[in-house]
Amino acid sequence: MIRTLSILDRSRTREGHPAAQALRDTVELARAAERLGYSRFWVSEHHSVPGVAGSAPTVLAAAVAGATARIRVGTGGVMLPNHQPLVVAEQFGVLEALFPGRIDMGLGRSVGFTGGIRRALGRDTADADRFEEQLAELLGWLDGSQRAHPEVHARPAEGMRIPAYVLATGEGAGIAARAGLPLVVGDLRTRARVTEVITAYREQFRPSPWGARPHVVVSGTVAVAATAEAARRILVPEAWAVAHSRTRGSFPPLLPAEEVEALPMSPKERELYEGALAGHIHGTEEQVAAELTEVAELTGADELLVTTSTYDRTALLDSFGRLARLTGLTGPTGLAEPTERTGGQPADPGH
Repeated sequence: MIRTLSILDRSRTREGHPAAQALRDTVELARAAERLGYSRFWVSEHHSVPGVAGSAPTVLAAAVAGATARIRVGTGGVMLPNHQPLVVAEQFGVLEALFPGRIDMGLGRSVGFTGGIRRALGRDTADADRFEEQLAELLGWLDGSQRAHPEVHARPAEGMRIPAYVLATGEGAGIAARAGLPLVVGDLRTRARVTEVITAYREQFRPSPWGARPHVVVSGTVAVAATAEAARRILVPEAWAVAHSRTRGSFPPLLPAEEVEALPMSPKERELYEGALAGHIHGTEEQVAAELTEVAELTGADELLVTTSTYDRTALLDSFGRLARLTGLTGPTGLAEPTERTGGQPADPGH
């Protein structure tokens, strides 16, 4: 069983609720995650997506950190090709200065997913190929080793030890290994592929000032409820959003599960919807515990980053509470046990 659990919340919008509510929901979920004993709470970066409110992850991370006291807070992630490394270093330096010892810097290599977004950001698909170079520059701004701009310093970031994580598969995992950084990899529906990526990362890992050993975080959707059917219904809104996006070209706000189940679907929509439901870890506490044990044995992961989104916030909070209990984060009262895990720092994060 993976005992270190964290949450990535994408600030998914819900039908009938403004985008601002999604951001407030993210902050409230972070408070609940802290009470339940989760190690980290991360937020994401998406641009011009109607179903996602989280477009400015460092700003949202500041709100989350200000609303909590102990849990580590970070990004899952800042898409580095969209930004200048100096600016990213400065932003995380401000976060670390305000919330010392609690900030994580999760970094991804994606660019805007449409041509219009990329043009608005002043980027193109080739910028993703510069991720390794940008990552090295960013780390150089933090440790003071960058020499491309000797007269420039990242204030107040220079000299700070802000843990960095690489969100990646494939070649991105190799970049994490060469940089000596922790790897965040998903999703758990493709466990054989995830295991291959992790094996290659461990084989290629080079110890660095940022990490003495490989550190693996696996990510994926996990839903826990009193019954398997109730857990499956947690997955329904996101599954329909995925099917909708692939047939109609836009990623919509989440609908209630009962509305989705009543929708007429074309054969193609039904195929995509059922495919989007398949493979996620869901069920009763006993069923999920068995699946997580299998994941731990397959991957040897140090940490699990849960990425579940749904319309029903009550069901979502209940799921996170059940997951915390079955993994030992909380006792039967639902409150975090008074252990070092509550502070959110793995025993040896490798950096």
